[in-house]
Amino acid sequence: MRTINFVLCMLILLSSCTVQKSTNAKMFTNIDIQGHRGCRGLLPENSIPAFIKALELGVTTLELDLAVTKDKVVVISHEPWLSHEFCSDPDGKRIEASKEKEFNIYGMSFEALKSYDCGSLPHPRFPNQQLMRVYKPSLSEMIDSVKSYCKNNNKPLPHFNIEIKREAEYDGLYCPPVSEFCELVLKVIREKQIEQHCNLQSFDWETLRICHKLAPEIPLAMLVENNLSPQENLDKLGFKPQIYSPYFKLIDANLLEWVKKQDIKLIPWTVNEAADIEKILKMGVDGIISDYPERVLSKRKD
Repeated sequence: MRTINFVLCMLILLSSCTVQKSTNAKMFTNIDIQGHRGCRGLLPENSIPAFIKALELGVTTLELDLAVTKDKVVVISHEPWLSHEFCSDPDGKRIEASKEKEFNIYGMSFEALKSYDCGSLPHPRFPNQQLMRVYKPSLSEMIDSVKSYCKNNNKPLPHFNIEIKREAEYDGLYCPPVSEFCELVLKVIREKQIEQHCNLQSFDWETLRICHKLAPEIPLAMLVENNLSPQENLDKLGFKPQIYSPYFKLIDANLLEWVKKQDIKLIPWTVNEAADIEKILKMGVDGIISDYPERVLSKRKD
């Protein structure tokens, strides 16, 4: 009898573990896995090779940032200037930190911008990046490259999480006036017919309000790094966005309860360490943004 009871207990325990593993796998499978700036931990950020690599890994969304050139080409760049961390001038010399803002993207043509290399220098914060010569691409050519890759590999088009990098003091200096900036971005989105495959995001509430007015059909993500309550942030914005996207360390039980009641998706940024990734996934978020999407994807297989 004791042997039978032991066997029954073991069977129940194994069954429980299997159910738990199945539940976790299902939960993680439903997560929107976003490659931050492509896959910055592996390849030069916001470059076409990084976006294609992210697709090869299996991300569902490509996260990217935008700037604008002097000739009004919308380009993919986190800063509206050339970063000293990983960019070099046409002669191959690293851009100096004290002078980087002099390399103003809004002050140069797209052709001039393409002469700067932003991928051959070792990145001080991402030592395992594969180095290669890349330039900051236009949003149009990036979308075309992604469409071509998906068609050639029989893959569905991913989602595009597109950030408009605007600060009020940048208007007219490092970027166009905010309304024009939004209009230029929306023009590319519509020309490339990805309205059903994208959302726009920003830390700047005015940018979100203008996009909400100009393109109410495109979902919006509210990027957050302040310590205000989510309702206070919504009150400042003036309407309810589809996505609330805070720094991952701001997530707690109150925020989880609030987004559920508001029927808003919760997609935190930027989660890179394995322990943090697992913790955030288990909280039940709708998506996760990471420089290392392969680390997130590995949790789906665990």
